[in-house]
Amino acid sequence: MFFHAGVQPFSGGYVGVDVFFVISGYLITSILAAENASGRFSLLAFYERRARRILPALFFVMLCCTPIAWLLLLPSQLEEFAQSVVAVSFFVSNVFFWQQSGYFGSEAEEQPLLHTWSLAVEEQYYLLFPVLLLFLWRQGDKRIIYTLVVLSAISLAASEWGARAAPTANFYLTHSRVWELLAGSITAFLVRSQGVRSSDALSLLGVCAILIPVFLYDDLTPFPSVYALIPVVGTCLIILYCDGNTMVGRIIKLPPLVGVGLISYSFYLWHQPVFAFARLASDEPLRGGFMLSLITLALVGAYLSWRFIEQPFREKRFLSRNAIFGLSVAAAVAFGAVGLTVAANIRAAKGQEIVVPVAISTDADFVVVGDSHAEHLIDGLRSISSGTVLDMTSAGCIPFRDVDRYDTRFVKGACAAKMNRFIDRLGRFDKPATVVLSTMGPVYLDGTAFKGMDKARVKGQDVALISDTSVEDHYEIFEIGLRQTLRELLQNKKLKLVFAIDVPELGISFGCRESHKSAEVQGKALSMLSDPLKTAASECRVSRLDYDERASRYKTLVRSIVRDFPEVMLFDPTPHFCDLNTCYGYIDGFGFLYRDYDHLSANGSNYFASALVSAIRVAD
Repeated sequence: MFFHAGVQPFSGGYVGVDVFFVISGYLITSILAAENASGRFSLLAFYERRARRILPALFFVMLCCTPIAWLLLLPSQLEEFAQSVVAVSFFVSNVFFWQQSGYFGSEAEEQPLLHTWSLAVEEQYYLLFPVLLLFLWRQGDKRIIYTLVVLSAISLAASEWGARAAPTANFYLTHSRVWELLAGSITAFLVRSQGVRSSDALSLLGVCAILIPVFLYDDLTPFPSVYALIPVVGTCLIILYCDGNTMVGRIIKLPPLVGVGLISYSFYLWHQPVFAFARLASDEPLRGGFMLSLITLALVGAYLSWRFIEQPFREKRFLSRNAIFGLSVAAAVAFGAVGLTVAANIRAAKGQEIVVPVAISTDADFVVVGDSHAEHLIDGLRSISSGTVLDMTSAGCIPFRDVDRYDTRFVKGACAAKMNRFIDRLGRFDKPATVVLSTMGPVYLDGTAFKGMDKARVKGQDVALISDTSVEDHYEIFEIGLRQTLRELLQNKKLKLVFAIDVPELGISFGCRESHKSAEVQGKALSMLSDPLKTAASECRVSRLDYDERASRYKTLVRSIVRDFPEVMLFDPTPHFCDLNTCYGYIDGFGFLYRDYDHLSANGSNYFASALVSAIRVAD
């Protein structure tokens, strides 16, 4: 919870998921083994228990989230939410979020149902594991353990490889997580054969093995991989050696911890929607005390869900087996139908809104490198390219060799390490691709927010050259870093380099977005506005003079550098966004181009990508 709330120093708090997987594997396997041993095992009874435990509270939270999403989210966000509802209903949300985005970016923080990926992994595991255990049961405990160890080793090896070759898929997909659940299953058989032993030293070692990664790991740690062994083994040690007589055992028996444990599933379900909707509704990053108040709100929701949803549905006298299965299927189908309908309607509306279609297309492969102002180009490139569009972006990071950028939200050294890895990888790229480098300018160079808005973005900010810390001027650091990066990448003759100058900062947060959303809500609910988009569009603009004053030094610096590298194409989107007097956030035929102060919407990404690919063709 603290990790998702952005509370420092819980940068590795995501290992809580791994602890959860081990405990889940242990508990379910213990139950299955006991039932198999007594001859009472029934697949139908097993899945009934899972349905009673998981589905009522899950569907209740989804039901609560849906109207809030309808009122709060912009169309592109609502479409993605609707698609996630379908994925959650059929326990494939881990696959959906793998295809959509990474886990650590700002976009992920605004996904109300992102956390359900781990529930999908667990349920996918339990579709197959009981059948495997039933098949192996006659072989005896030792052979079962040997088989589980082999399967676990294969999964861990796949996880270690995937952490470097396909990190997003590795994070979300079940094959990379199976070994953690199997570790719990193996532990269950060890407890079955030898019981829980008492050891203060080993149980305390287990606690340390969980807590140390919480404070030392971060989003740069390859995960899951062998790094996950530490919290996984730590959890196993606690299960194996922590009884009521140990110090750890006495601590985890304390009533407040037991209470949190009782409502932990509902707490898990509520926390991400509460955080995500609060972030979506706010113009500024949420911090400190406010995030702690949201945790409290999630706790209240968790207690109510546990008391009035979880508890009754787990009672067989409240609902029969046939009734729980019937209602579960009906709810999944209903949510799936609603999600598909909403997503389809939004796609149809988008088609009507974009009067002038994106006619240009390409089969080129692209690699986009930079911060969130590079990341917002990816959707547009993917929409017009039949080739691969590879994401090498990280919010807040300048995409140059040895250039670090940090503030109160980003750990010192993290950006430089990540971007150096990306540049190293590009140097070894073995197939033709167009590399698009892009980054914000004045925010990093001048350390100021446009028109004084979004001040949190520059709070505690600094830019450093880690290869020569004596250089302090941000413009000099920017120049050294960009020149070195271009020199290195040009050595790989398979790469075509494009530097895309940043789009104009609109300087409107909820002004443009609020007008758009207000019009959307009124249009949905009342159908009273004949042309709501045009009404809001008049506010989506900024003075060209203000933009030129803001960006001129940054653009002059970039042009002077790229001029020395004739093989590098420079693309300036200004003529596509601005006329002599005004820079626009709304273009007829494309709609609203921005989703906040300065990030492009899906429409804006398509608009930018079309102009960029046209310019590349002309240059070729």
